Amino acid sequence: MTHIFHPTMLREYDIRGVVGDTLSDKDAYAIGRSFATLVARAGGKRVAVGFDGRLSSPMLCDALVAGINAAGIDALNVGLGPTPMLYYAASTEDVDGGIQITGSHNPPDYNGFKFVMQGRPFYGADIQRVGEMAAAGDWEVGEGATQSIDIIDAYVDRLVEGFAGGAYRVGWDAGNGAAGTVIEKLTAKLPGEHHLLFTDIDGHFPNHHPDPTEEKNLADLRKLVAERSLDFGVAFDGDGDRIGAIDGEGRVIWGDQLLQIYAAALLQDMPGATIIADVKASQALFDRVSELGGTPLMWKTGHSLIKAKMKETGSPLAGEMSGHVFFADRYYGYDDAPYAAVRLIEAATKLGQSVTELRGAMAPMVNTPELRFQVDEVRKFAIVDEVLARLTASGAKVDRTDGARVLTHDGWWLLRASNTQDVLVARAEANDDAALARLLAAIDEQLALSGIARGEQAGH
Repeated sequence: MTHIFHPTMLREYDIRGVVGDTLSDKDAYAIGRSFATLVARAGGKRVAVGFDGRLSSPMLCDALVAGINAAGIDALNVGLGPTPMLYYAASTEDVDGGIQITGSHNPPDYNGFKFVMQGRPFYGADIQRVGEMAAAGDWEVGEGATQSIDIIDAYVDRLVEGFAGGAYRVGWDAGNGAAGTVIEKLTAKLPGEHHLLFTDIDGHFPNHHPDPTEEKNLADLRKLVAERSLDFGVAFDGDGDRIGAIDGEGRVIWGDQLLQIYAAALLQDMPGATIIADVKASQALFDRVSELGGTPLMWKTGHSLIKAKMKETGSPLAGEMSGHVFFADRYYGYDDAPYAAVRLIEAATKLGQSVTELRGAMAPMVNTPELRFQVDEVRKFAIVDEVLARLTASGAKVDRTDGARVLTHDGWWLLRASNTQDVLVARAEANDDAALARLLAAIDEQLALSGIARGEQAGH
């Protein structure tokens, strides 16, 4: 028995497809069987499984568990909840790995799988191995058992364990995603006044798309914060591993700005600590971490890559522009947006300023959002290599951590290839609009030399 996955499904950090088109229950079975075979050969016995609120998730979960059991491995089904609840189960239960069924922030007809193996990220070559094993039918044979447990209350209790924050008036937008029930239970345990939006878990996403990194999706939260004069608001993506936030004046607090707040609080207790952020983060963040006595480290974009770097360096805190925030200080080192919301309350309390004051004190920077444009898959890395070669020849100041991040007297610009899609990603940041225009012109010039025009924006 063998199985071939659609070529678009096996991504760098997860497996993802369109249900009924590129993704079916047969794929879920094969994923479960391959992953469980790897667990068995590493001496493991049990895998935790969870799923998000998408309409296809229960069906995929049944098939995934059947595949796990067919390889002789037991499944521990933690049921419906956000991805960090599955990570929590994988960190605290007697299991050897975990799989979350989730389409994250993709459109409703998508779904996919995120993995953790024996406490480490499972990505890149690991995911390709799942495909190779399925294609070869290289699977163990056995009969595993399945147990279902309700872990949500234990998870929520862990989110508030040792809570040292004050009473604030906060808006929470769950976006009808998988974190809805967790947010209801969590806010009931926190001091202060909490106003909740869209906590009903609904895979149709009837109110807005669950991606808080797109400003249009924060409109309902902004309205709530304004109408009720709240201190700040937080929002979550479809599977609860990415956070978005706005202050009391409705200003967005982007991922790298949140990290400035978290870092300021954490460095009071852990002077000199290494704080990691991805290459898309503002220079203002790296400068601020240095100013606070921390050690800033710029690293590659991608939650699995960041988690691996945290383990390697012993970093207690990391984050990405995309809203993934990772706490290894008093927590497990994975990206957990409800926990990040709790830590935002704690940070404001510790720093003795409101979230609005903390956001207002940040240096004003003029920057672009993430610019994404479609390119041929086979050309995307080659284009970045060509740009790097030209920049090096010209004597430009370039950081090669992940693509090309170019520092000039105007500010900086970035060009990198996406690991998950056939797109190039660009970003630029400057001190004023004229300088930003010059940085964008430099990006356009480099793209043109490689035969590309910065055209219509590609989606996530």
